[in-house]
Amino acid sequence: MKTERNYDEFLRDISRFIPQDRIFTDELHRLAWGTDAGFYRLIPLIVVNSIDDDEVFEMIYLADRYNIPVTFRAAGTSLSGQSISDSVLIIAGKGWDHYELSPDHEQIYLEPGIIGQRVNEILAPYGRKFAPDPASIKSAMVGGIVMNNASGMNCGTHANSDKMLLSVRIILPDGYYLNTASQESRENFEEDHPDFLRRICELRDQVRSNKELSARIRYKYSIKNVTGLNILPFLVYDDPFDIIAHLMVGSEGTLAFLSGVTMKTEYDYPHKASAMLYFSDIKEACRAVVAMKKLVNTDGEWIVKGAELLDWKSLASVNDPTGEGLTAVLTETKARTQEELNHNITVIEDTLKAFKTYIPVHFTDRPEEYSKYWAIRSGIFPSVGGTRPPGTTCLIEDVAFHIEDLPEATAELQQLIARHGYDDACIYGHALEGNYHFIINQSFSNEVEIKRYEALMNDIKKLVVDKYDGSLKAEHGTGRNMAPFVKQEWGEEAFAIMKAVKQLFDPKGLFNPGVIFNDDPQCHIKHFKPLSPLAIGEGSEVTRQIDRCIECGFCEVNCLSCGFTLSSRQRIVIQREISRLKKSGENPQLLETLSKLYRYPGNQTCAGDGLCATSCPMGINTGDLTHLLRQAELPSNSTGYKAGKFAANHFAGIKNALRPVLSLANTTHSLLGTSRMTSITRKMHNVWGLPQWTPAMPMSYKIHKKDNNKAPDAKNKVVYFPSCINQTMGLAKNSPVEQPLVNKMLSLLQKAGYEVIFPPKMEKLCCGTIWESKGMLDIADSKSAELEAALWEASEQGRYPVLCDQSPCLHRMRATIQKMKLYEPAEFIYTFLRDKLEFTPTDRPVAVHITCSMRKMGLSNTLISLAGLCSTQVLVPEEVGCCGFAGDKGFTRPELNTYALRKLRPQLEKAGISIGYSNSRTCEIGLATNTGIPYVSIAYLVDQCTRPRETKE
Repeated sequence: MKTERNYDEFLRDISRFIPQDRIFTDELHRLAWGTDAGFYRLIPLIVVNSIDDDEVFEMIYLADRYNIPVTFRAAGTSLSGQSISDSVLIIAGKGWDHYELSPDHEQIYLEPGIIGQRVNEILAPYGRKFAPDPASIKSAMVGGIVMNNASGMNCGTHANSDKMLLSVRIILPDGYYLNTASQESRENFEEDHPDFLRRICELRDQVRSNKELSARIRYKYSIKNVTGLNILPFLVYDDPFDIIAHLMVGSEGTLAFLSGVTMKTEYDYPHKASAMLYFSDIKEACRAVVAMKKLVNTDGEWIVKGAELLDWKSLASVNDPTGEGLTAVLTETKARTQEELNHNITVIEDTLKAFKTYIPVHFTDRPEEYSKYWAIRSGIFPSVGGTRPPGTTCLIEDVAFHIEDLPEATAELQQLIARHGYDDACIYGHALEGNYHFIINQSFSNEVEIKRYEALMNDIKKLVVDKYDGSLKAEHGTGRNMAPFVKQEWGEEAFAIMKAVKQLFDPKGLFNPGVIFNDDPQCHIKHFKPLSPLAIGEGSEVTRQIDRCIECGFCEVNCLSCGFTLSSRQRIVIQREISRLKKSGENPQLLETLSKLYRYPGNQTCAGDGLCATSCPMGINTGDLTHLLRQAELPSNSTGYKAGKFAANHFAGIKNALRPVLSLANTTHSLLGTSRMTSITRKMHNVWGLPQWTPAMPMSYKIHKKDNNKAPDAKNKVVYFPSCINQTMGLAKNSPVEQPLVNKMLSLLQKAGYEVIFPPKMEKLCCGTIWESKGMLDIADSKSAELEAALWEASEQGRYPVLCDQSPCLHRMRATIQKMKLYEPAEFIYTFLRDKLEFTPTDRPVAVHITCSMRKMGLSNTLISLAGLCSTQVLVPEEVGCCGFAGDKGFTRPELNTYALRKLRPQLEKAGISIGYSNSRTCEIGLATNTGIPYVSIAYLVDQCTRPRETKE
């Protein structure tokens, strides 16, 4: 029985070996981590961000000692309450990303925190891939994929986690560590747990001796099925350790903690083609899928690798122009050669002639075309969720039918959902496997709505189980939503085996209680998560966008503070709760606490870079929310706002005042030396909050305009607007380059035959990013308008292109200035100077950092291609997104910059790189500070590796 004493002692004991900054007992972090993508919410009492096996081992040991329930979580993309807890929540996400690839590349060992897409990036150079392919693979982590048996569009039952798993490393509820791939570990376990192994063998023999039960198990697993525990291993494997390993798949953390898994990799066909097939009737679409399922080649391989059904409401959610009132089937075929691919397409097209398609069948093998189809498919869930009425919750479940039942069962499922009044619901999913997701937008605000949902789920059970003997959960784990129906789907005998397994592994019931096994028949209609509309900025476009968020977590892979303070998803979670408390008035003390606690992790450590929007299917930018919150903190009568207004009106003077400060810092650095200067300024930062100085801090600089900024034979003109930073900051001490950037840009442009035009009154001009980042949006817009007028005049009303040497500034300029063609350095050089310069690439390895703004402008490949013209060895570091400098946060919150770049230095050292290139001066300061090598503008590399191209007379 749980008592307060047990929790106090558990907390005391774990505090002895886990730092306090990774143990959370405050209201804010418990709420943030206690919320996942599902529609349930439980608030944990303690959250621990673990980093290795030893920590988890000790916590499990203490949980057993003090009788404390524990739940494990990786990414938190589960949808049915699989990874929430009202007790202790142990996070095994960021940092749990070690992997080992076998020499033949056919096996890979993975820790639970590595993202599925990252595994595919590792395997891609070897023509292999990670077989399980859930639509959330770009954000879902391996631990969740395996422990929920999340599959997807192509892996079916032939290549899911159960089929691809070779061995596991687990920690059992009694604290015992077992590695099923290690003979020593097996022998130790056999010696220490003989009764455990004997019981596994007894259950194996009991299942096999029951012919009727064995037949039922094989039939149930002939299609996708994750309802309950995975009991197929008792029929497939003889070795008890293999059975133990495969029992983990789909167990959702109810049996053991998965600290690592070794999986087989899958051959990745190099030739692929897809077609979006449209049908007027959903039954006709399903009949076509059944026909395509039967197609095999001479090697006995399926010709059609994927067939994703999307009903008309799914298509409407993604604004498909063709799909109004239709059903689509996104079909894919793959092959080893182009000839084989062409043959596959012909076979499929011949088969489809027997069916009525709305438009002619057209396959494309062009990645830039078919990738758009699959991006649409992957984003269906959040896109549909984004259309829900405010205050409602988006629910998704997945069922499976045997393929021969597909046409009738699909139509009946569609009719059933409509009959219960869910007019905006949709059905989509893996039709080739008989596996569908259905999405409904549900309110739980009153008993009538809850009863409506309960009635729907009961009828779903009758249709899927009683009529068609299908699977109530085809993938993504049982969760709380289907826990009451496990025994109803499987029957007494099979359910008794599952219960026996749970009792064997977890006799105290401490691991993820309430999931899979739940004695409350109404557990699926309790503990619903509110999705309250935001109170801040009501009616604004930012608020409308944020209110569409379903908290799926797709954004987190691109949120640099995820795992450090709060993620973009968690910021929305907290702000929604703050808004709910404000509107309801129910708990003013909690409201005050959350508002106060949010300031540092939610506001001050949000970079506001907006990369979160790039992985959100709806493009939701949590950085805009942060700017809105900062704006609310700075009303027009506040001191901070007035200071911002003064700076905007006296910007030239502010820059003039900054230059002596930079000069003083440089002089002091020369006198004290780097070590003492760093020590003193770090203390000043920690005690007084002054900006943190770094050895990469630049000296002062001021542009000295020349009367003639053009090449002798200049034939082209460009308006060059040096950013405020580059107008003020020169080179760092001991910089490897010889000229400040403005001078370098001038010489490079003149080398290419350009006349350079500076805009008038340049000293006072700014794009407005400084004020936007502080939440002074109106001031930011006024500065943008002022800059636009000056550039319009300098370019002779848009006659000449405009170049800005700082990509973040250019990003805002493009957002606010529409009537001129604007460029940052890499794009301008690649577009206009490439044919005017002769490139001689160096063999020296170089690194490039792609800034957030370049990523958002779609210029990543431009920077990489330009660097490739200059060097034969270009490194684009892996898993390095936003650098976290965020304008001035590298000075004011340097810990954010350090965390964001934690994976960079080892890659540079391994590649032997001594210099890096980017196109943002502030980012370059942070990059140099955290890597120990200089970073400078890509313009320096281009200038070094080029000379004017000779023209023929």
